[in-house]
Amino acid sequence: MDETLDEPPTSAVFLDNCHFSQVIFNNVEKFYVPGGDITCYYTLTQHIAPRRKDWVGIFRVGWKTTREYYTFMWAPFPVDLSGDSVVQQQIQFRAYYLPKDDEYYQFCYVDEEGVVRGASIPFQFRAETEDDILVVTTQGEVEEIEQQNKDLLKENKELKESCLCLQKQNLGLQEELRLAQEKMKELEGEVCFLQTGNLELRRAQELQAGEMSSAQMNLASVREQNLTLGKENKELQKGLESLRSSCEKLELEGNFLKEENKRLTEQNGCKERELQQFKEHNQEVSSEKEQLENRLKTTLDHMDQLQSQVLNQEKEMESLVQMDHDKTEQLEHLKEENRQLRITVTEQKEQEEKLEQCLEDLKVTEASMALHLQHKQHQNRDLAKELEEKNHLFQILQRKKDEIDEKNLRLRQENNELLMRLSESSDYSARVAVPLAQVPTRPPESANLLFGNPYYNSLESSAVNVPSVKKCPLCHEVFSDDIGPRQYEDHVRSHILDCPFCDETFGDKQVYDDHMYCHSLE
Repeated sequence: MDETLDEPPTSAVFLDNCHFSQVIFNNVEKFYVPGGDITCYYTLTQHIAPRRKDWVGIFRVGWKTTREYYTFMWAPFPVDLSGDSVVQQQIQFRAYYLPKDDEYYQFCYVDEEGVVRGASIPFQFRAETEDDILVVTTQGEVEEIEQQNKDLLKENKELKESCLCLQKQNLGLQEELRLAQEKMKELEGEVCFLQTGNLELRRAQELQAGEMSSAQMNLASVREQNLTLGKENKELQKGLESLRSSCEKLELEGNFLKEENKRLTEQNGCKERELQQFKEHNQEVSSEKEQLENRLKTTLDHMDQLQSQVLNQEKEMESLVQMDHDKTEQLEHLKEENRQLRITVTEQKEQEEKLEQCLEDLKVTEASMALHLQHKQHQNRDLAKELEEKNHLFQILQRKKDEIDEKNLRLRQENNELLMRLSESSDYSARVAVPLAQVPTRPPESANLLFGNPYYNSLESSAVNVPSVKKCPLCHEVFSDDIGPRQYEDHVRSHILDCPFCDETFGDKQVYDDHMYCHSLE
C-alpha cells in the first residue's frame, strides 16, 4: 500500500450518505497494464467547492467506508476557480503504489471531511486480451443466475442489517466501558478520601501525644505535692491551718485530674466514631468494587455473544478466534487483579480491627489511670508506667498508619493499571465491528503519517497479546515492569519531533522532513 507524506482524512460515513455526482471521472479504461503509471482524468462540477485536503484514492470494488482505500494522491487545487464553471483536472498514480492483483478497482474523489464526492466505473490491472470470448448461456442458466443474484442481494441485505446491529452492540459496550472508567475515577477519589482520613487520625494521635505530655507534667506536679505533703505531715504539730490549706490544694488537684480523665474518655469516644466511619467507607469501597467486577463479567458476556455472531456471518473471520481467546485471557487477568484488590481491602479491614484492639487497650489504660487516682500513694509509679505503655502504643499506631499509606498507594497503582486494560478492551470492541474482508492487506504505518490511522491501531492492538512488559511504539525496545512511568515517557518523547507550524508530532525523521516540505509549498 502507498506510504505518502500524510494519511488522507477518512470517515466512517457509509455509501448511503455519499454524493457521487459532484465529481465525474473521464476516459477510464476497462483494463490498465500492470507495471506502468496511470493517469486519472476527472471533472469538478459547480456543485463542489474543492479544498486543499481533498484526495483521489483507488478503492477495491465492494468498499464500505473511505478508510478502505488502497492508495491515494492529493488532489491538485484548481488555479482558476469560479462558482458556475466546471474544471478539468488530472492526476498521475505511480506504478510502484498500484495494486498487483486482478481484482476490480475504481477511482473515488474524497473531500477533506472524508466524504466521497465522485466515483468511476470499475477497472482491472491486467493485460488486455486480443480476442473476445463469446459466452453462450441457455434460458435456464440465465434464470438460475438471476435467482443466485437475488439470493446474494438478500444475503447482502441481511449482512448489512446484522452489521448495523453489531455496531449498536459495540456502542453499548463502549458506553459500559466508559461507565466503568468513571466508576474507577470515583474509586480513586474515595482512596484520596481515605488518605485524608488517615492524616486526620495522625493529627489526632499527635494531639493525644501532647495531652500525654501534659499529663506527665501534671504527674511531676503531683509528685512534688506528695513530697510537700510528707513534709507537712512531719510538721503537723507546728501548724494545723497549714495542713488544712494543703488538704484543700490536694482536693483541687484531684478534681482537676478527674476532669482530665473525663476529657480523655470523651476524646477516645470521638476516635471510636471516626474509626467506625472509616470502616463504613471501606465497606462502600468493597461493594463498589464488587459492582465493577459484575460489570466486567457482563462486558465479557457481551463480547462472547458478539464473537459468536461474527463467526456465524463470515467464515473468513476464523483468524479472530485466537484474538478473542487472548482477549479472554486478558479479562481473566483483570479478574485476578480485582481479586487482589479485594484481598488488599480485607487486609485493611484486619488493620482496622488491630486499631480497634489498640483503642480497647487505651480504654483499659484509662481504667487503670482511674484506679491510680484513687490510690494516691502509688500514683507516681503507675502514671510513669502508663506513659511508657502509651508511647509504645503510639509507635505501633504510627507503623500501622505507614503500612496503610503504602497499601493505599499500591491500590491506586493497581486501579491505574485496570483503567489502561479497560481502555485497551474498548479498542478491541471497536475493531471487532469491522469485517476482516474490508481491512486493507497492507495498512500504512501510523507512525509515518500525519493524521494517524485508527483502523491500524485497533488491528495492531488486537493482533498481539497484551504483554506484561512495556514496549516502545517507535523503536520497539522492550522495558521491564521495574522501569518507572516517567523514564518510559522520557524514552518515548525522545523519538518525537514536533512541527513548528501545526500541532502534529512525528516519530520518523524522514516523514518529519517531508511534512516540513509540505508546509513550505503552502
